[in-house]
Amino acid sequence: MEQEKRKVSVLFMLFGTLFCVCLITANVLETKQLSFGPINLTAGVIVFPVSYIINDVVCEVWGYARTRMLIWMGFAMNFFFVIMGAIADWIPGAPYWHGDEGFHVIFGLAPRIAAASFIAFIAGSFINAYVMSRMKLTSRQHREKQNYAKSFSTRAVLSTIFGEATDSVIFFPLALGGVIPWEEMPSLMISQVMLKTMYEILVLPVTIRVVEYTKKRDHEDVYDEDINYNIFNILKI
Repeated sequence: MEQEKRKVSVLFMLFGTLFCVCLITANVLETKQLSFGPINLTAGVIVFPVSYIINDVVCEVWGYARTRMLIWMGFAMNFFFVIMGAIADWIPGAPYWHGDEGFHVIFGLAPRIAAASFIAFIAGSFINAYVMSRMKLTSRQHREKQNYAKSFSTRAVLSTIFGEATDSVIFFPLALGGVIPWEEMPSLMISQVMLKTMYEILVLPVTIRVVEYTKKRDHEDVYDEDINYNIFNILKI
């Protein structure tokens, strides 16, 4: 019996690569602190929201199962990067090299912060994908009566709010509880969610065009009917 050949989507591979690069880049940028008036942020806010946009695009086009695989792939690549950086940071530098302090700032991520980051990423990403998937199923019943761009925009923004809120609620208490005053936590988390959501809204016109092009190019538009939402069912695509 001839084995069936499965076509690999080049666009999906490109999105997967960009997703992993964004996560790793965000880890490095998190080491720099930024201030915009009374709001304090990390430089990771520049790139981290892009991972949620890619999450939305992949879930909209290829469905939850592919998004689940993408999230775990991003987790694995990010974990590999952090571990390799920690090992390199632990190995003593050459006698003539004087960059230990700067290298440690970037790659000596504290175990507490690393653990909080990974847990928050997994939870936030899967909440984002789940909300996107369920809202798309609901919209299918009314797709003839509504404008596609408006429908996609609504679920993209709402899924980001839920995902980013989950990420912030987990990350800040786990990573910075006791380091910054507890009374400052709510405002810090709310400002993060608001800024990242505004980021998503600003690039929505581009995101919509990307989704439309990808659907047309790959002839894919998956609706997650009878899908298993178990986040550990990784290979079921």
